Amino acid sequence: MNARFRPCIDLHDGKVKQIVGGTLSDGGPAPATNFVAGEPPEFFAELYRRDGLSGGHVIQLGPGNRDAALRALRAWRGGFHLGGGVNAENAADWLEAGAGKVIVTSYVFADGELKLENLERLRAAVGREHLVLDLSCRPFDGEYFVMTDRWQKRSAVKISRETFEFLDRYASEYLVHAVAAEGLRQGVDRELLRLLADTVNLPCVYAGGIASTADVDLVDAVGAGRIDYTVGSALDIFGGDLPYRELVRRSAAAGEERRR
Repeated sequence: MNARFRPCIDLHDGKVKQIVGGTLSDGGPAPATNFVAGEPPEFFAELYRRDGLSGGHVIQLGPGNRDAALRALRAWRGGFHLGGGVNAENAADWLEAGAGKVIVTSYVFADGELKLENLERLRAAVGREHLVLDLSCRPFDGEYFVMTDRWQKRSAVKISRETFEFLDRYASEYLVHAVAAEGLRQGVDRELLRLLADTVNLPCVYAGGIASTADVDLVDAVGAGRIDYTVGSALDIFGGDLPYRELVRRSAAAGEERRR
């Protein structure tokens, strides 16, 4: 079984951009930017809608992106998961605005730890069926740990079967960034893919380093068809070389295979 392509709309300062995630900071220098789109976010939302690429991500990278995010969600109600600044107080508002699910990061993973009380508040506010947990991680001594605080601080939360079994009670899906590979277009993290395929129980999307169709083939093979993927700056629609149309074709084939 092949993996599905989940598209993205990353928003920074109200524009669709592709940045190197590890360079984003609060109040620091401007992040390293691979691409800035001339088209508005709704252009990409409508493109993905026409191509049937559901379950993609609209991500607000910092403040100043609310209006842009709302325009993308209105262009395809229910077609995207919304991330960036989500908390128990505004999660239901984002669902009402058109998000199919909300992606939760710093509200739950902050200061090097899992904020369980906040996670419980979110589940109570919108239900686990509407929650996607972002488990952005780095390897340390052969094991992967969730990073917090703009990916700068290592937490005690390890990517493992036990962690997923615990978190499955709170979420319906996972988005996992390979922090060391994100935005670099230098290939996927094979070991992380293998770990995810062996341990995750719910739908899971891998992000980080995909630069070619060979990388997509690797996600299919190592992920054993259980791990979907997203691609950013490597796509030709974002200034890269990887053909968007090829991923649309592959994703359609994967969807047909899953329906059989």
